Amino acid sequence: MELIKYFNNNKILKITFLTLIGSILIALSAKVKIPFYPVPMTMQTFTVILIGAIYGWKLGLSTVILYLIEGALGLPVFAGTPEKGLGLAYMIGPTMGYLIGFIPAVVIIGFFHKKMELKNSSFIKTFLLILLSISFIYLFGAIWLSNFTGWDKVLALGVYPFLPAEVFKIIILTIVCKFIKFRI
Repeated sequence: MELIKYFNNNKILKITFLTLIGSILIALSAKVKIPFYPVPMTMQTFTVILIGAIYGWKLGLSTVILYLIEGALGLPVFAGTPEKGLGLAYMIGPTMGYLIGFIPAVVIIGFFHKKMELKNSSFIKTFLLILLSISFIYLFGAIWLSNFTGWDKVLALGVYPFLPAEVFKIIILTIVCKFIKFRI
């Protein structure tokens, strides 16, 4: 009981713990592959948005940055690691833009979730905010991926195949955000 009281009263310990737990959740979500047409769906974007909605933009940002640092240091936290490489060698590959896109996505959802009180917002407003947040992941991802595929193929390879899964995740997140009250 004393430990819980100490944890709640020690802000640095609480922030460190929550950031670490969040980065672990993002890493685990990268490893979850759900069969989906036309490509398998991972739960990374879902988890990044959920963390932003729960943690807010500051703690969400530090969580995503910790996750990216863990990956850059060679920990197998990204989807496809260690099979497809580790560390910076993996990061500068085709998925780097998507990973960097996590930063504006978590900041946007975290900032506006607190500001708009999504729990009390309409379904459409919440849906559009989540869509806006996730669109930054795909914007950064497509721009970076074009270095590998060319502009003529980037949408066909890096955006369109993922849209059905993302719409599904956005709908689920919209429903879940109605029950989340920003607390941290």
